[in-house]
Amino acid sequence: MGASENQIDICNKYNLEGSPPEVIVALALTSLDKMPIYGSRIKITEDDTVSWFFYCGEYSDSEDFYSPIHINHLEELLPLVIPYLYLPPNTQFIIDDKGYEDVWTNEDFI
Repeated sequence: MGASENQIDICNKYNLEGSPPEVIVALALTSLDKMPIYGSRIKITEDDTVSWFFYCGEYSDSEDFYSPIHINHLEELLPLVIPYLYLPPNTQFIIDDKGYEDVWTNEDFI
């Protein structure tokens, strides 16, 4: 999957080098249709298969909060995150449906 123009624009806007996402992401399905939307990309090891974690509204530390989904399902389930998928590991963002956007990196983020 190559980066779209929107994905390249987001990386350039924040002066970050893009990085292709893995095909599986973690999505809090029970939080869909809430705002804001939070995305966190962790640095993975060779044993990991998921680097992106997305939830909407309030976070929960419940063990079943996140569900693994194929990246192609984001288009229908959470399309607002598509432009952010190429942000590099250790990047986090908050967006909403009114145009709010905050993107930052955190090298200490696990």
